[in-house]
Amino acid sequence: MKKGIAFGLWLVCLGLQAQTKIDTESLRISTERSRLEAAFAVENTACYKRFLVNNCLDEVKARRRDVLADLRRQEIVLNDEARKTKAGEQLRKTEAKSAPEKVQQEAEKRAQAVKDIDDRTVRDKQKTADRQVLQAGEKAKSDATASRIKSNQDKDAGRTAKQAAAAEELRKYNERQAQAKDRQARYDRDKASQSKAPANPLPVPQ
Repeated sequence: MKKGIAFGLWLVCLGLQAQTKIDTESLRISTERSRLEAAFAVENTACYKRFLVNNCLDEVKARRRDVLADLRRQEIVLNDEARKTKAGEQLRKTEAKSAPEKVQQEAEKRAQAVKDIDDRTVRDKQKTADRQVLQAGEKAKSDATASRIKSNQDKDAGRTAKQAAAAEELRKYNERQAQAKDRQARYDRDKASQSKAPANPLPVPQ
């Protein structure tokens, strides 16, 4: 019985706190709107002292529309919260009048719902963490594969360069051999022409 009464008082306190917060926020929005309206009125008056009056007024009007629209959005959210608070307060009053056992059951249901939400949040976080670990592993594998492919490409490029260098060395070697053969052949021809027997002299005339 005492638990039911205490729970009912707690619910009432929650309702009062929510209503106080809504009243404070509503007063803030109202005060802010009045302040902005006064400031825009001053700006409008100042526009008439400028050369491009219409442009100035349009700029002030656009800014006023945006600012007041934002305040209106806040007001709509606040009104929605006020309606929810009022509905919650009505529900709390109904619950406070209910039997203590029912109040206790409802409290246990809410506590279980909160626990279920917490458990689901934990599971979702774990799934997210597992997914991130899996993605990191896949990325590591992908990076390793890319690194291996690049290494193989570098090796292939190195082998190709060595083969090209070896082919160039062979070409130069063959070229030197051919030049040496040509020189030897010229040398042999020159030597052969020098070693030929001299021609018989012409007969002496009588």
